[in-house]
Amino acid sequence: MSPVWALVLKVLVVAALGAIAVFVGSPVVSWLFRRVDASAAKAVTKATSAGGAEQDAPTAAPRLQAAAALLRGGHWIGLLERLAIFATLLSGFGEGIAVILAVKSLARYPELRATTSGAAERFIIGTFASTLFAAACAGLAWWLIGLW
Repeated sequence: MSPVWALVLKVLVVAALGAIAVFVGSPVVSWLFRRVDASAAKAVTKATSAGGAEQDAPTAAPRLQAAAALLRGGHWIGLLERLAIFATLLSGFGEGIAVILAVKSLARYPELRATTSGAAERFIIGTFASTLFAAACAGLAWWLIGLW
């Protein structure tokens, strides 16, 4: 294979997996939020149907979907976060993940501290899911471009 075609293929692989990391990550994180909400609701239903009063039931985390109203801009922040993580890992600057997560956490700290509505759980679950998805896409891109 000519070096030009190899470079073109590498660029296409990185662009495609970068787009997947950024744009497919949002539905994945939303799916995870729905799963967490469903399991929390199931736990409360099971505890209340076992004869206990609702106050005695284990407190489920407040609805993560509803907490989105408190964390405005979360969708766009997630897109940018996944792009930044993908780019830092592919560029070989893994320490950049710490910088990205520190900036995000410091920016959200006042909102997270002031609420008890599940926003902190949404923030943590969303951040971990986004980070893992972007890192998986970056790892796949790194492996694929190393094949040739």
